[in-house]
Amino acid sequence: MGSLEVPAQGSETIKVPTAHYEFGANFLDPKLMLIGRVMTDGRLNARVKCDLTDNLMLKVNAQLTQEAHYSQGMFNFDYKGSDYRAQFQIGNNAFYGANYIQSVTPNLSMGTEMFWLGHQRKSGIGFACRYNTDKMVGTLQVASTGIVALSYVQKISEKVDFHRFPCV
Repeated sequence: MGSLEVPAQGSETIKVPTAHYEFGANFLDPKLMLIGRVMTDGRLNARVKCDLTDNLMLKVNAQLTQEAHYSQGMFNFDYKGSDYRAQFQIGNNAFYGANYIQSVTPNLSMGTEMFWLGHQRKSGIGFACRYNTDKMVGTLQVASTGIVALSYVQKISEKVDFHRFPCV
Protein backbone atom coordinates (compact mmCIF):
# COMPACT_ATOMS: atom_id res chain seq x y z
CA MET A 1 0.00 0.00 0.00
CA GLY A 2 2.51 2.65 1.04
CA SER A 3 1.76 6.35 1.07
CA LEU A 4 -0.97 8.35 -0.61
CA GLU A 5 0.29 11.52 -2.29
CA VAL A 6 -1.94 14.55 -1.75
CA PRO A 7 -1.27 17.74 -3.76
CA ALA A 8 -0.65 20.85 -1.68
CA GLN A 9 -0.37 24.55 -2.46
CA GLY A 10 2.57 25.25 -4.70
CA SER A 11 4.77 22.46 -5.98
CA GLU A 12 4.83 20.47 -2.72
CA THR A 13 3.26 17.05 -2.26
CA ILE A 14 2.18 15.72 1.11
CA LYS A 15 2.57 11.99 1.69
CA VAL A 16 -0.10 10.52 3.94
CA PRO A 17 0.42 6.95 5.18
CA THR A 18 -2.40 4.56 4.37
CA ALA A 19 -3.69 1.85 6.68
CA HIS A 20 -1.57 -1.26 7.16
CA TYR A 21 -2.97 -4.69 7.76
CA GLU A 22 -1.31 -7.98 8.50
CA PHE A 23 -2.15 -11.58 7.82
CA GLY A 24 -0.87 -14.07 10.34
CA ALA A 25 -0.75 -17.75 11.07
CA ASN A 26 0.28 -19.57 14.24
CA PHE A 27 1.12 -23.20 14.91
CA LEU A 28 1.55 -24.20 18.55
CA ASP A 29 2.67 -27.59 19.78
CA PRO A 30 4.30 -28.53 23.11
CA LYS A 31 7.73 -28.78 21.40
CA LEU A 32 7.28 -26.51 18.35
CA MET A 33 5.95 -22.98 17.86
CA LEU A 34 5.67 -21.29 14.46
CA ILE A 35 4.42 -17.70 14.14
CA GLY A 36 4.27 -15.80 10.87
CA ARG A 37 2.98 -12.40 9.78
CA VAL A 38 2.80 -10.78 6.34
CA MET A 39 2.22 -7.01 6.25
CA THR A 40 0.61 -5.03 3.45
CA ASP A 41 3.93 -3.27 2.80
CA GLY A 42 5.51 -6.63 1.94
CA ARG A 43 7.36 -7.34 5.19
CA LEU A 44 7.40 -10.90 6.48
CA ASN A 45 7.97 -11.56 10.19
CA ALA A 46 8.59 -15.12 11.35
CA ARG A 47 9.40 -16.76 14.68
CA VAL A 48 10.26 -20.39 15.34
CA LYS A 49 10.86 -22.03 18.72
CA CYS A 50 11.75 -25.70 18.73
CA ASP A 51 12.64 -27.87 21.73
CA LEU A 52 15.26 -30.19 20.25
CA THR A 53 15.70 -32.04 23.57
CA ASP A 54 14.51 -31.44 27.12
CA ASN A 55 17.53 -29.15 27.64
CA LEU A 56 18.32 -27.76 24.16
CA MET A 57 16.13 -25.21 22.37
CA LEU A 58 16.45 -23.50 18.98
CA LYS A 59 14.85 -20.10 18.38
CA VAL A 60 14.79 -18.27 15.03
CA ASN A 61 13.53 -14.71 14.48
CA ALA A 62 13.45 -13.18 11.01
CA GLN A 63 12.13 -10.08 9.30
CA LEU A 64 12.33 -10.00 5.52
CA THR A 65 11.74 -6.74 3.66
CA GLN A 66 11.84 -5.55 0.06
CA GLU A 67 14.29 -2.79 1.03
CA ALA A 68 17.96 -3.57 0.66
CA HIS A 69 19.89 -4.15 3.92
CA TYR A 70 16.78 -4.00 6.15
CA SER A 71 16.11 -7.74 6.45
CA GLN A 72 17.17 -9.28 9.75
CA GLY A 73 17.71 -12.78 11.04
CA MET A 74 18.77 -14.23 14.40
CA PHE A 75 19.38 -17.81 15.53
CA ASN A 76 19.51 -18.62 19.26
CA PHE A 77 20.63 -21.91 20.76
CA ASP A 78 19.62 -22.18 24.43
CA TYR A 79 20.88 -24.89 26.77
CA LYS A 80 19.65 -25.21 30.35
CA GLY A 81 21.34 -27.38 32.89
CA SER A 82 20.23 -28.14 36.43
CA ASP A 83 21.68 -24.90 37.85
CA TYR A 84 22.86 -22.90 34.81
CA ARG A 85 21.78 -21.61 31.40
CA ALA A 86 23.85 -20.86 28.31
CA GLN A 87 22.84 -19.18 25.06
CA PHE A 88 24.65 -18.69 21.76
CA GLN A 89 23.37 -16.23 19.15
CA ILE A 90 24.19 -15.82 15.47
CA GLY A 91 22.66 -13.05 13.38
CA ASN A 92 23.06 -11.20 10.13
CA ASN A 93 25.67 -8.44 9.78
CA ALA A 94 28.15 -10.82 11.44
CA PHE A 95 26.50 -10.66 14.88
CA TYR A 96 27.71 -13.23 17.41
CA GLY A 97 26.73 -13.36 21.06
CA ALA A 98 26.89 -15.62 24.07
CA ASN A 99 25.65 -15.49 27.64
CA TYR A 100 25.89 -17.72 30.67
CA ILE A 101 24.17 -17.57 34.06
CA GLN A 102 25.00 -19.82 37.01
CA SER A 103 23.20 -20.36 40.30
CA VAL A 104 25.82 -19.77 42.98
CA THR A 105 23.48 -20.41 45.92
CA PRO A 106 19.72 -21.10 46.00
CA ASN A 107 19.17 -17.31 46.18
CA LEU A 108 22.09 -15.88 44.17
CA SER A 109 22.77 -16.17 40.43
CA MET A 110 25.63 -14.57 38.52
CA GLY A 111 26.29 -14.37 34.82
CA THR A 112 28.06 -12.76 31.91
CA GLU A 113 27.21 -11.77 28.36
CA MET A 114 29.36 -10.86 25.38
CA PHE A 115 28.73 -9.86 21.78
CA TRP A 116 30.60 -9.05 18.58
CA LEU A 117 29.20 -6.97 15.70
CA GLY A 118 31.60 -7.87 12.91
CA HIS A 119 30.48 -5.38 10.27
CA GLN A 120 30.62 -2.50 12.75
CA ARG A 121 33.70 -3.84 14.55
CA LYS A 122 32.08 -3.36 17.96
CA SER A 123 32.08 -5.67 20.92
CA GLY A 124 30.84 -5.63 24.47
CA ILE A 125 30.83 -7.62 27.65
CA GLY A 126 28.53 -7.40 30.63
CA PHE A 127 28.12 -8.92 34.06
CA ALA A 128 24.98 -9.41 36.12
CA CYS A 129 23.85 -10.80 39.44
CA ARG A 130 20.38 -11.57 40.78
CA TYR A 131 19.40 -12.11 44.39
CA ASN A 132 15.93 -13.38 45.23
CA THR A 133 13.90 -14.55 48.19
CA ASP A 134 10.23 -15.48 48.42
CA LYS A 135 9.43 -11.77 49.04
CA MET A 136 11.90 -9.83 46.84
CA VAL A 137 14.11 -9.84 43.74
CA GLY A 138 17.09 -7.53 43.21
CA THR A 139 19.33 -7.32 40.14
CA LEU A 140 22.54 -5.52 39.17
CA GLN A 141 23.92 -5.21 35.63
CA VAL A 142 27.21 -3.64 34.50
CA ALA A 143 28.37 -3.53 30.87
CA SER A 144 31.35 -2.25 28.92
CA THR A 145 28.91 -0.20 26.83
CA GLY A 146 28.51 2.10 29.86
CA ILE A 147 25.31 0.66 31.27
CA VAL A 148 24.89 0.23 35.02
CA ALA A 149 21.38 -0.87 36.00
CA LEU A 150 19.77 -1.79 39.32
CA SER A 151 16.25 -3.12 39.82
CA TYR A 152 14.25 -4.19 42.85
CA VAL A 153 10.82 -5.81 43.28
CA GLN A 154 9.26 -6.30 46.74
CA LYS A 155 6.20 -8.50 47.27
CA ILE A 156 3.84 -6.65 49.60
CA SER A 157 0.93 -9.11 49.48
CA GLU A 158 -0.43 -11.86 47.22
CA LYS A 159 -1.92 -9.20 44.91
CA VAL A 160 0.49 -6.27 45.30
CA ASP A 161 4.15 -5.91 44.30
CA PHE A 162 6.30 -2.82 44.77
CA HIS A 163 8.53 -2.23 41.75
CA ARG A 164 11.52 0.03 41.82
CA PHE A 165 12.24 0.62 38.17
CA PRO A 166 15.76 0.23 36.84
CA CYS A 167 18.20 2.93 37.85
CA VAL A 168 20.63 3.65 35.05
